[in-house]
Amino acid sequence: MPLDPYKTLGVSKTASEDEIRKAYKKLARTYHPDIDPSKEAAAKFQQVQQAYEILSDKQKRSNFDQFGSADGPAFNPRTPPGGGWGGGGGGPGGFPFDMEEIFRGMRGGDGRGTRNPFGGGFGVQDGQDQDIEINVPFLVAAEGGNYDLFLQRGNRDEHLVVKIPAGVDTGKIIRLAGQGYPGQGGGRPGDLLVRVVVEKHPWFRREGRDLMVEVPLTPTEAALGAKVEVPTLAEGKMDVTIPPGTSSGKKLRLKGKGVLFHATKTRGDLYAIIKIVLPPTLSSKAQELLKQLGEEAPFNPRSGLW
Repeated sequence: MPLDPYKTLGVSKTASEDEIRKAYKKLARTYHPDIDPSKEAAAKFQQVQQAYEILSDKQKRSNFDQFGSADGPAFNPRTPPGGGWGGGGGGPGGFPFDMEEIFRGMRGGDGRGTRNPFGGGFGVQDGQDQDIEINVPFLVAAEGGNYDLFLQRGNRDEHLVVKIPAGVDTGKIIRLAGQGYPGQGGGRPGDLLVRVVVEKHPWFRREGRDLMVEVPLTPTEAALGAKVEVPTLAEGKMDVTIPPGTSSGKKLRLKGKGVLFHATKTRGDLYAIIKIVLPPTLSSKAQELLKQLGEEAPFNPRSGLW
């Protein structure tokens, strides 16, 4: 059966040169003998080459559209263009095509990680990316800093310094160009993809750029008000005034004391979350005083809730 180049490339008869090129590149990547060495793929690749040879040449395409063959009745579709697995460059009047383009874009558009299509075997091969995971201290992730990374490559130990941007959170990937697996035959090394896991902090909890910290208060401090020390991330402890009648769960905002955001050099906020804590034991006198308090200031915190 005569070759139909449009069906072979999967394009319409009105396809543009760009559509033909894209279809050819996609099929050539799929069936190239360095990608799929099977006989079926080799036959399909030859057909794809032939189809592109016709449709990339304006005169051959016109002949096929009019007569059903590229060069008239004597055209033999079994003759491979260019004599083999060559470049498939299009004839006079066609649009040239570099076979190396076929293998660009298979990894990020730079050809990395593909076999060299020339010579029929493994040639220059770029290295693969390497994925690792690091546990970054909470303070370093929030404020930024350096993380010392030690890798074992073959028989040698390697020390890398990873720059941690301020405000980085769990899941962030930091790419170290050229620090992945080495290439072969002069190929470029891959990249090292460092996935960040932020360690937990004993006091602080993070919500975006804001920080939360629980501040325990005695019932007396909560009822009468007090001035207590509250830890901050970068400025140590600071005095915070607790208003009288502060209930457990109330949030006191400390503006600009949260996580540093490297892009804008601004900080989020710190929220001191009040937590009223009773003494583990109460003397008889303390119990009597609390009973008197209940009688002097009767209050039902559940009123109207249910």
